[in-house]
Amino acid sequence: MHTSALAYAPPRSDTRSLLLLTLGTLLGLVLWDASGQDRWLAHAFGSQHGFALREHWFLLHIMHEGARRFAWLLLLVLTVGIWWPFGVLRRLHSQQRVQLVLSVLCSLLLINLFKYSSSTSCPWDLQEFGGVARYVSHWAWGTADGGVGRCFPAGHASAGFAFLGGFFALRPHQPQAARYWLVASLVAGLVLGFAQQARGAHFMSHTLWTGWLCWCVAWLFDTLAQRWPR
Repeated sequence: MHTSALAYAPPRSDTRSLLLLTLGTLLGLVLWDASGQDRWLAHAFGSQHGFALREHWFLLHIMHEGARRFAWLLLLVLTVGIWWPFGVLRRLHSQQRVQLVLSVLCSLLLINLFKYSSSTSCPWDLQEFGGVARYVSHWAWGTADGGVGRCFPAGHASAGFAFLGGFFALRPHQPQAARYWLVASLVAGLVLGFAQQARGAHFMSHTLWTGWLCWCVAWLFDTLAQRWPR
């Protein structure tokens, strides 16, 4: 391919499918928020005495601290793989490897930026679970709830969802590997989010919004990559 050519131009039908999928999941998230199921699900794990699993060794040290360190280690490995590719990375053009790394990094940074600027407190901070904060919807931007905030969206779930960019990088020429990558990233994000849900660190909507935002970041980078010359 000529160096000025586009790396990959997906058919319009593919773009429409991605758009419909993205908008469909957005509608589902809005409906979940409106249904009030967040608090119902949180009460399955917590009570006015708090969350019994908050300090559980496996959820805290393995699923929380260990998974977070592993995600950053994996990002470092993928970064090194830009220059010294291995495994499935060998099947990608260097531009696609850069796309993958940048989409992961930006997803992690974006989620944490939103999280640490949020006034929404975690479930374990709420009065109904033994805390001091009152429940305020995360849509009430800038409205303090009396707690410490910094809990929306779910930063920990991004340790899995941030890697959704691998699906977009792989799908042009490795569709089967792309599907495996997609499933692995979604499962990892949901499992990590559920672990935090059980501890009282997040509502389910926090996890779901993290997944949707990471998907949008990955798709954005893929769109930009189509316009980068190789």
